[in-house]
Amino acid sequence: MLQGFRGHGRVLLASMVGTAVEFYDFYVYATAAALVFGPLFFPAGSPSAQLLAAYASLGVAFVARPVGAAVFGHFGDRIGRKSTLVASLMLMGGSTLLIAFLPTYEMAGWLAPLMLCILRFGQGFGLGGEWGGAALLAVENAPPGYKARFGMFPQLGAPIGFILANGFFLLLGSVLSDAQFVEWGWRVPFLLSAVLVVLGLWVRLKLTETPAFAAAMEEAPPAKAPMADLLRSHLPATLAGTFSVVACFAVFYLSTAFALGYGTTTLGYGRSEFLMVQLGAILFMALGIVLAGVAADRSSPRRVLIAGCVGAIGVGLLMGPLFGGGSLFLIWLFLSLALLCMGFLYGPLGAYLPELFPARVRYSGASLTFNVGGILGGAVAPVAAQALAEIGGLGFVGLYIAVAAIISIVALTLRKDRAPA
Repeated sequence: MLQGFRGHGRVLLASMVGTAVEFYDFYVYATAAALVFGPLFFPAGSPSAQLLAAYASLGVAFVARPVGAAVFGHFGDRIGRKSTLVASLMLMGGSTLLIAFLPTYEMAGWLAPLMLCILRFGQGFGLGGEWGGAALLAVENAPPGYKARFGMFPQLGAPIGFILANGFFLLLGSVLSDAQFVEWGWRVPFLLSAVLVVLGLWVRLKLTETPAFAAAMEEAPPAKAPMADLLRSHLPATLAGTFSVVACFAVFYLSTAFALGYGTTTLGYGRSEFLMVQLGAILFMALGIVLAGVAADRSSPRRVLIAGCVGAIGVGLLMGPLFGGGSLFLIWLFLSLALLCMGFLYGPLGAYLPELFPARVRYSGASLTFNVGGILGGAVAPVAAQALAEIGGLGFVGLYIAVAAIISIVALTLRKDRAPA
């Protein structure tokens, strides 16, 4: 295996580091939304209503992501992967940095949540072009037989970004009082994103174009409208890819953003202790990504994704007994199982989605399916879960996960294992 990675270290580092930066930015917002954005940026009311409003602002980025996928996919398929990845990183990093300087609702009234949502849109727009490009950077440089293992490197950026984001919030919670954290401490992780963006740019600016893109450009001129070509000639693959990622996003956002908000409000656990539980559980997501990457090269990405979906059904059925079991240990156990399963739902996507499309529309195809699937699986998940929990308890939330997994199983089953034409 090590021989397969020889000479590709910079490419793998660039795909992982850039994605870690992007997901750090995304998770910083999700964590702040669960902890402080409700009372800071929305009108006074019940804590539940404010939390729902904060989760709704989280969903704004999911609306922006397919727009970003279309725009960045267009340029990624026409001018190349490298330049497009640099632009997406700068956009999301700049949006995240500006959130640190926003006034609160008490200071600026409705202007505060409006500006928050605009910058949240900018985050989502940038991330819409990030994941597809990072995945292509890895898999289009992979030697034969290593596509899934190369494709797992951008995926590993997700738990790294999560650990950095929640780790900063945990550190701040340990050195600041609750009043200091609410007043100004939550802004610090957003400010620190600037350092991470510079690191990501430094790595990516040293790259060259992928061999697959260069070969496609030699064979024929780039498509004038890659997205139009994609929807005209590859609609079945686009639909299959979109619905195949629904379970992935549902499991992730319910076991991170929703779990944090519900655990620190309804269940009454302290912010720091719950973040520690999540940080311990996220390691199982990284383990799942690695195991899934190896298994996908030995079998196929599609088969591993189906196995992950079956596991997600079981995780959903365990949510009520474990997450609502009355102890942090049971919560940690549930989150560890959920995020391990998430690794199997997420790790093979870096190889699975790109292989659905030919190189000339691959950036557009991988980005669109990943991000539209994100809307279906993740945009409304925390809001829906909060409402379902209030109506019928955590068992209803678990059924939500199971239904999302069944949807993805159907999409994956209908798509055969084959290379794109």
